[in-house]
Amino acid sequence: MLISFRTFSLSLTSLCLLLPGNALRAEDWHATLRGGAANAPRYSGSDERVTAPLVGVEVVSPYGFFLDSERGAGWGFDEEDFGLSVYIGASDVRKDRKAGFKGSDELNGMGSIKSRPVLGLDGTYHMGPIILGASFEHALEKDDDDPDSGSSWNRLKLSIHLPLYEGRYGKVTGGLNSQFGDSDYLRTWYGVSTAQASRSRFRAYEPKSGLISRGAELTWSVPIDEHWSVSSVLAVQYLSHEAADSPIVERRLQTAVAGQVVYTF
Repeated sequence: MLISFRTFSLSLTSLCLLLPGNALRAEDWHATLRGGAANAPRYSGSDERVTAPLVGVEVVSPYGFFLDSERGAGWGFDEEDFGLSVYIGASDVRKDRKAGFKGSDELNGMGSIKSRPVLGLDGTYHMGPIILGASFEHALEKDDDDPDSGSSWNRLKLSIHLPLYEGRYGKVTGGLNSQFGDSDYLRTWYGVSTAQASRSRFRAYEPKSGLISRGAELTWSVPIDEHWSVSSVLAVQYLSHEAADSPIVERRLQTAVAGQVVYTF
């Protein structure tokens, strides 16, 4: 199954999507419950880390419609060589102060990035054991929000995955990816406007559109029986020039680890 990020940052929300879930197509109703923990940066570019619980649920109908606590609601199919899904969900958030498992005091004065509706399109193509993937997301603009963080944005992720091992100890899959964003995406997550600079410790910075990051993923999934399985993932992202030059970025190389127990019925 394709491993995917919903957002670029190694956030706790996106880590749920790195871990294997249920198939897009089912002959009957299927539900999946997920529970575990993850250790990840507090925000993309941060050198602070946080360990937090991961909890999720997904329901898939026989007609391809699904409801996922991480992606949202949508429809998809997964044939032998090609898979496609469309969905509407919610974007990630970023707080400008530490609040539980979210945010960082290092961003004080930057203002919070609030969630807004996201339209997503995911596609996969199988070339033998190799899986090529493309994921596109469009976040809608929030008219009543801060102009520094409320603009609509677009993000594209291209990936390739290959099974490395499958046997008595489960299945290990490796993947490489590149992510791209328009100027509004990079400005939202890595930019510092003049107003933000006046309120925070950062200098003003306006990134351009282009490559956001290059990354790698390693996933290990072990089935226990027909209903239970255990999964773990190690994910690495290396920020590109436009993102890495942001004054809010403290560490260019971002790593995250997560593990969860999955129950499907």
